[in-house]
Amino acid sequence: MYHFKFLITGFLSLGFQFALAQNEAYQLKLPATDEAIEMVFIEGGHFQIGSPSSEDGHQQDETPQRTIEISSFWMASTETTWNLYQHFVDRDIDVNFLQKEDQGLVNLDIDAISGATTPYVDMSFGMGTDNFPAIGMTQKAAVQFCKWLSALTGNFYRLPTEAEWEYACRAGTHTAYSHGNDASDLDLYAWFDNNSEGKYHKVGQKKPNTWGLYDMHGNVAEWTLDQYEVGAYKKLPKIKWNKPFKTYPKSVRGGSWIDDVHRLRSAARMGSDPQWKMRDPQIPKSEWWHTDAPFIGFRIVRPYQTPSKKEQELYWTTK
Repeated sequence: MYHFKFLITGFLSLGFQFALAQNEAYQLKLPATDEAIEMVFIEGGHFQIGSPSSEDGHQQDETPQRTIEISSFWMASTETTWNLYQHFVDRDIDVNFLQKEDQGLVNLDIDAISGATTPYVDMSFGMGTDNFPAIGMTQKAAVQFCKWLSALTGNFYRLPTEAEWEYACRAGTHTAYSHGNDASDLDLYAWFDNNSEGKYHKVGQKKPNTWGLYDMHGNVAEWTLDQYEVGAYKKLPKIKWNKPFKTYPKSVRGGSWIDDVHRLRSAARMGSDPQWKMRDPQIPKSEWWHTDAPFIGFRIVRPYQTPSKKEQELYWTTK
C-alpha cells in the first residue's frame, strides 16, 4: 500500500473543496486553529476478524473467526488529542464552520449539534493535555465530536466499526499483534502496564504499524461504533456493524496504559461498563463523561464513499 500526503493549506470561502485520489492520505486542518489531523488512507480488502483458540490470550468473544470485506476509508494516524477535543467542548471555533454547497456530502447546522458539558473534575487527571490523547468521554460524546467535525469541515467523519478498527490495526497481518506474535516487542509499539509508569503518553511516540497508524496497541483504548456482544461475530458478514440498541456495553478496542499484553492484541475486545461513571456526582449521571475511565479515548475515520444523509444520521445516533 502506498500513502501520498499533501497539506490542505486553506479553506475556500464556498466550502472545503478538494479531490482525493484513492491512494492519498491528507492532513485535515481545523479552521481558525493550528490543529490538524493526519488521515491515513486504508485500502479496502478481505480479512479474518477474531482470533484462533491457539493464540496466547485468546478469549471466547473473539470467535467465531469470520472472513469479511472492508471498504476503503481514511483513519486518523493517532488518537484524538485534547488539543482537538477541547474545541468541541468549548465550541470556540463554531463560527468558522464551512457550509457545503455539494448536497451529496455534509451540510449541517452546527448550532443544532449537541455539545459536551464542562466536566466537574480535570478529566486529564493531571497526566497532561498538550498532544496527549483526550480521555474519559462517553461513546455518545465521541460520536457527537465526529458529527461536529463533519459540520465544521463539510466532510463526513465517524467512529470506526469494530471490523474496520481490527482491519486497520492488523495492517495485513494474521498475528496476535500488528508486528507479530512476540509480546516482548510491544515496548517498541505501545504504552501498557509494563512501561507506562502509571499514565498515558503523548500520541505518536512509539513505532506505527506498517500502515502508518500509531498507538493502535495501548496508550488509550478506543471507542468503536458497535454494541458489544460476546457472540457478535456470528452475525458477520450479514451485517456491516452491530448497531447499538442500549447504552451498555459498547465495544472498546486496543487496550490502554493500564492493561497487560493480552489486552493489547489486535483481536482483543472489551465492553463499556456503568461503573465507569461511579464517582460522577451528578444526578442523573453525565451523558458526556466517564469519571472512572481515564483509559478510554477514540480516533476518527472517514469512509471513501460518503454515505447518504439517512445513513450519516444512523452512524451519528447513539443509545
